[in-house]
Amino acid sequence: MRIFILAIFLAFAVAPHVSAQQRPPNIIVIFSDDHTRQAISAYGGTLMQTPGIDRIAREGAILQRAYVTNSICSPSRAVFLTGKYSHINGLRDNSAGRSFDGSQQQIQKLLKTKDYQTAWIGKWHLQSLPQGFDYWNILPDQGNYFQPAFIQMNKDTVRQQGYVTDLITKYSLDWLRQRDTSKPFFLVVGEKATHRNWMPAVEDLGAFDDKTFPLPPTFWDNYEGREAAKIQDMTINKTMILRDDLKIGVDYTRPGMFGRMSDAEKEAYKKYYDAAEAAYEKVKHDSVALTQWKYQRYLRDYLSTAKGMDRNINKMLDAIDEMGLRENTIVIYTSDQGFYLGEHGWFDKRFMYEESFSTPFVIRYPGHIKPGTSVNDMVMNIDIAPTLLAYAGIQVPEDIQGESMKPLLEGKRVKGWRKYLYYHYYEYPLSHKVAKHFGVSSDRYKLIYYYDPVKSWELFDLKKDPQEMKNVYQDPAYQKVVAEMKKQLKKAAERYKDDEAVEMLLANSY
Repeated sequence: MRIFILAIFLAFAVAPHVSAQQRPPNIIVIFSDDHTRQAISAYGGTLMQTPGIDRIAREGAILQRAYVTNSICSPSRAVFLTGKYSHINGLRDNSAGRSFDGSQQQIQKLLKTKDYQTAWIGKWHLQSLPQGFDYWNILPDQGNYFQPAFIQMNKDTVRQQGYVTDLITKYSLDWLRQRDTSKPFFLVVGEKATHRNWMPAVEDLGAFDDKTFPLPPTFWDNYEGREAAKIQDMTINKTMILRDDLKIGVDYTRPGMFGRMSDAEKEAYKKYYDAAEAAYEKVKHDSVALTQWKYQRYLRDYLSTAKGMDRNINKMLDAIDEMGLRENTIVIYTSDQGFYLGEHGWFDKRFMYEESFSTPFVIRYPGHIKPGTSVNDMVMNIDIAPTLLAYAGIQVPEDIQGESMKPLLEGKRVKGWRKYLYYHYYEYPLSHKVAKHFGVSSDRYKLIYYYDPVKSWELFDLKKDPQEMKNVYQDPAYQKVVAEMKKQLKKAAERYKDDEAVEMLLANSY
């Protein structure tokens, strides 16, 4: 009898624990804009410390080799939502004539089959309003850093008072506190930072003025042997705008992004950038000194903007823990792509070169992902949706093109995991005149084909030339590699059903 009573007691004692373990995990994805691994200390970046992002990596996993399918803002968000390449989900570039078809299958719709509450707050940038979310509150287009407008679910656009990163955090935490606690949730926190034109919060102005940043080794690149690199328009030297990007000669009385500031914010900005303008006056007639000055100003603004975002990430993590959500909540930090911080003399993204092709990705899920995990397998942003579906216990639809990273995150080896990365960029000539191109990359080599407006091939030996300065496509010593990489390029294009790329390869006797 005593044994029977003990068995009943143990059954009731264990039941709540089992129930909690079986409940699908909550999911928070913090999705930034143009934030690059070079500016994250968890990735070995020395430009700044990022304690908020590093905390996720330390308490979970860091993916050392995460990449994107198409290095540009809107398409990357569409890839995240669908788990499909741009040519499949329909959003190839940022052009005004394109918009995301929200009626198609998306991760939030699939999660709702498991009774998830779903929300997207902050930057959306998909040229159409969200569909399939229980709640959304989004920035119009790129949004503004100060006094930003938000489009609400009744489709009213309302200007709010404050700094955009702080407001996105506030609205995200408000939603978490007001949600139906009986259901699991999926929340995307869409950060505007660190998008151009890099306007720091007032409290972060001058945060890096005590540092002089060394020029990247490739800063003075002359693009020898790389025809597409020669025609781009994204250099710190020539493309950066003194007023909008570097805040020199700003008229704070005019409408626009600077005119949105409060009087106190304008006063702080004017005082700070007046000092910067005095430094500009000393170098403006010396082209080399001026370019170097632009680089220093760019990094100080970019990193100061990132500092405010990282502070808010830490604030959000504290709040998640305080709400008792830590143990059963997946938290991801990632960006829509990487970014150039002076490498090759550039800012922006787009090229298949490492700085923009790669993206940060860290994830925390206590009890499932061991703290301090480092994943070295090659993953892509098409893999995010199937990974989250796998953790939610939802069968991944066959038409999703990514693979679940769940076993990799849990320390398992996956037989037949991806050995080649496939990439396709479409936006020419808009914005920065980066030629349309597609390519394939392995552990050692990267092959790129540019097809509009230039037609050229590039091959890089990433072991000997990690900075991608020497195109060895024509080198006789690499012709066997060229043949093998072209074979893998065609296989990848076929695998991901990129018929346009396959046709071009066949037409050019690949």
